[in-house]
Amino acid sequence: MNWKLLSKDFESYLRLERSLSENSVSAYRNDLRKLSGFISDHYPEVKPMNISADHLSEFIYLTARGGTEAGTQARLISGMRIFFKYLIMENYRTDDPSELLESPKLMRKLPDTLSEADIEQVLLSIDLSRPEGTRNRAILETLYSCGLRVSELTGLQISNIYEKQGFVRVVGKGDKERLVPVGSQALKFIAQYRDNIRVHLNIANSDTDYLFLNRRGKPLSRVMIFNITKEAARNAGIDKNISPHTFRHSFATHLVERGADLRAVQEMLGHESITTTEIYTHMERSFLRESVMKYHPRNAG
Repeated sequence: MNWKLLSKDFESYLRLERSLSENSVSAYRNDLRKLSGFISDHYPEVKPMNISADHLSEFIYLTARGGTEAGTQARLISGMRIFFKYLIMENYRTDDPSELLESPKLMRKLPDTLSEADIEQVLLSIDLSRPEGTRNRAILETLYSCGLRVSELTGLQISNIYEKQGFVRVVGKGDKERLVPVGSQALKFIAQYRDNIRVHLNIANSDTDYLFLNRRGKPLSRVMIFNITKEAARNAGIDKNISPHTFRHSFATHLVERGADLRAVQEMLGHESITTTEIYTHMERSFLRESVMKYHPRNAG
């Protein structure tokens, strides 16, 4: 089987059997394209079923020498492992040449966050005299109140908002659903937008349940959410590289700083592993250390 057909089948496997998002499928597709390009350029006679561990090691070495960051290298290796496991599962191969590859050591980078005062400043900077201002305030209130991913926000549906119970039903990675608490301020601005602004839009039947829409009555894109977030931060005078993810990270950080149970934060964020959520305990330690260094009498001066 050639690379093109194999890649197509592999994508179907990722979507249907592993239930990966389109973003993840696209990333693995691009990584497989890099591997096939390397093999075609350097070993044109080698087929996917004949790739050896030496071929893969050389591919990773050249990728690293070309300046590829450690995180990208690790993702490449992860993608190759999934690909060769797929080949074994489909009986195209009996061995896995990727099993001896070592992933580079990664430094766990703490995500950027905003302080509670910064969040308030950003929210108050939004001009509510404009129709889109009410929508944008509702968007940022929801991001911070629920810690949603961008894709979860753009896909949020009116029928999945339970105002009386104070929850929203979110469709996360792998189409996994979870219930997330939503605060009164977020619900207030959602209601204002839905009842006073959104009702005047011309909305197609297929989009009537999506909460956040543009002026043409279409669901907002990821890019639009990024633009809304950056504009609000700029208007608030926040001199940081702000994105929608910043609100998600701030949501988790503020909860942990105030003593929230890590398992509860994991559940609200939709993390499969508690290890992913534990990064916020490191942030809490940094916060505590900064407080001690700033206020302890023996550190003054």
